[in-house]
Amino acid sequence: MFDIILLEPEIPPNTGNVIRLTANTGCRLHLVHPLGFSLSDAQLRRAGLDYHQMARVHEHADLAACLAALRPARLYAVETGGTVRYSDVRFRPGDAFLFGRETSGLPAAVLASLPPETILSIPMRPGNRSVNLSNSVALVVYEAWRQNDFALETP
Repeated sequence: MFDIILLEPEIPPNTGNVIRLTANTGCRLHLVHPLGFSLSDAQLRRAGLDYHQMARVHEHADLAACLAALRPARLYAVETGGTVRYSDVRFRPGDAFLFGRETSGLPAAVLASLPPETILSIPMRPGNRSVNLSNSVALVVYEAWRQNDFALETP
């Protein structure tokens, strides 16, 4: 399936929504510290409902440790300044999707370390800042899963 990486997420309900999404799609979620909340936060648990037990959530000290543990075949960053529309990429199982902080996105140094063709954007109206983090994750994951005929991972 796919790996979702949230770099230093700040808003508990967004991460809770992504936990629920991963439980329903079979994706793995990787949370890169520091987190802007505790994993026991009531808002996070409320948003994730009872899906926490069904989700595969991994924590990492930093992005380098996360990527070393994952070793994804292909890494895509999703950022408002991306030059490639997410729906124009042909995704494959094993791809990883990297999302930045809600308030500041991905750091410039992280974006500079990636090939431009791997920095994806989500279309939106001109002049708007960004799409909500959990909505962005859902758009990209469901497009990737759709392209792979909604194949289920075999345990």
